[in-house]
Amino acid sequence: MHLFLAIVLILVATSVTADRIFVSNERSNTVTAIDSKTWEVITEFPAGMRPRGITVSPDGKKLYVCASDDNQVRVFDTGTFEELYTLPSGPDPELFVLEPSGRRLYIANEDDNLVTVVDTETREVLAEVPVGVEPEGMAISPDSAFVVNTSETTNMAHFIDTETNTIKYNMLVDQRPRYADYTADGKRLFVTAEIGGTVSVFDIAEDGAPTEAGKIRFEVPGVQPEWLQPVGAKVTSDGQWLFVALGPSNRVAVVDARTLEVEKYILVGERVWQLAFTPGEEFLLTTNGNTNDITVIDVAQQTAVRSIPVGDQPWGVIVAPNVN
Repeated sequence: MHLFLAIVLILVATSVTADRIFVSNERSNTVTAIDSKTWEVITEFPAGMRPRGITVSPDGKKLYVCASDDNQVRVFDTGTFEELYTLPSGPDPELFVLEPSGRRLYIANEDDNLVTVVDTETREVLAEVPVGVEPEGMAISPDSAFVVNTSETTNMAHFIDTETNTIKYNMLVDQRPRYADYTADGKRLFVTAEIGGTVSVFDIAEDGAPTEAGKIRFEVPGVQPEWLQPVGAKVTSDGQWLFVALGPSNRVAVVDARTLEVEKYILVGERVWQLAFTPGEEFLLTTNGNTNDITVIDVAQQTAVRSIPVGDQPWGVIVAPNVN
């Protein structure tokens, strides 16, 4: 009897500390929740019209979803999946970034050429920052001094001073920039260009000023160059590896983030779009929009280890750690 009780307690503790993976499904207007211990789908719940960008609060208790066609951000409890409230977002929110404190949310408004700054506690709009045409990608420096927005049609990365909410630097990149990601030390920034087929690399000075340090290009035997479309990107916390989702080529590139050399390509599902690490970076998750699944990549082995079906046209992915 005591042994049985001990086993039950262990199972309960394991379930309590499990991380939950959340995937926004753009076409089915839902979010899929997955248990990272078992890799099983827990549920799929309504998340507004055309959910795309997705992130979690620093404590892992709140899930933020860009409901693009609702023109607002929907906020959910990561434990119960219940909708708590909405935040103003500006028109057509696509991607956003939450500052490390969790207080300010910076939202790209694709249709209005703005970055909207929202206070997550008061639920008020603090500022609207004019940027280039069709803003999408969002990144925040580790010290929260700068937010970077990429504008698809202007082909620029805009460096926004978070103290003044004004653009301090504009950097040209290749055609249709989609995503930006800082290294953990804030000394380097990567910006993907979907149509340009490149990743622009910027070295960042102590005052936040960017200098272009190079470009990463991709080539896969048997794959047409126009299919190699960089979209999502994630760099490991040690600054060693950069993973780049290459859209309709159905591959994730593995890049040495220091030498900028492509080391290998990992075959995943169709139209790979966004990426997210599990909290310990043991695994990398990809959203595959045309096969309606996510791929789980073993980061150390740099190989795909499983596929998990989700909703219709998965777009974004994030992990909420240690959900009760």
